[in-house]
Amino acid sequence: MLGAIKSEFRKYFSTRMWWGMAMAIFLVSAVFALGFAFLYTMDQSGVPPEQQMSTDPTEIANSVYTAGLSVAYLLTLAVGVMQIGSEYRHKTITSTFLATPKRTRVMGAKVISLLAIGAMYGVISLIGSVGVGALILSSRGFEAFPSAEVGRTLLLSLLVLGLWALIGLGAGILIPNQVAALLISVGVAWIVEPVAGLALSFLDWGADVAKFFPSSATQAIVSGVDTSMGQMDQLEWWAGALVLAAYAAVLAGIGTMLTVRKDIS
Repeated sequence: MLGAIKSEFRKYFSTRMWWGMAMAIFLVSAVFALGFAFLYTMDQSGVPPEQQMSTDPTEIANSVYTAGLSVAYLLTLAVGVMQIGSEYRHKTITSTFLATPKRTRVMGAKVISLLAIGAMYGVISLIGSVGVGALILSSRGFEAFPSAEVGRTLLLSLLVLGLWALIGLGAGILIPNQVAALLISVGVAWIVEPVAGLALSFLDWGADVAKFFPSSATQAIVSGVDTSMGQMDQLEWWAGALVLAAYAAVLAGIGTMLTVRKDIS
């Protein structure tokens, strides 16, 4: 298994994609943190009370540091899709299974490597968001780390990016064409699912369903506040983590079963 894991890391880090993704995630996290930091610390004296943003220091810090996560997890989703999709596209999956005949070992190595790669990108995301966000918050008289809950949120964001990479792995197997898998998975995660969740949030029964969507679970994990669905009740952070882990486990599990049983030529 260790050899298979090393092979997966070698495949990924021998391409230019890894540092391109790293730069994109860093910049996205830094820019979003910059914008949200100024937004949350602006003067609200002339703003009606019902339109004022939260003044809770912990919620402000969490929102600033995880502002770019909604884009960062789309990038790790794409990484997961390409981790398996590129093998089918470039016909290297045959040599992979010849080198490691036990397919379950190969898929297990992909799962472990993707979790680690997602966590690595999570660290890069935090370097950008916390570095910029903490600087702006401190310079404007706000606490950069007001409570231990902020540290928990930062650690959980590493888990979020790893789990979204596994969701991408499952999508990449279920949709054999790599380009189609990328377009469909990112389109569903970025547009279709949030719009469906927003529509359902206006229904009494729909709100209870929408909070189990992956994006809602992600928001619950990192902040407990879903900015895209108004006042809809959210899951507790630990419940959101379980829901997102379930999505990742189901998609990666189905993908592994299909790969193990599929004829590879």
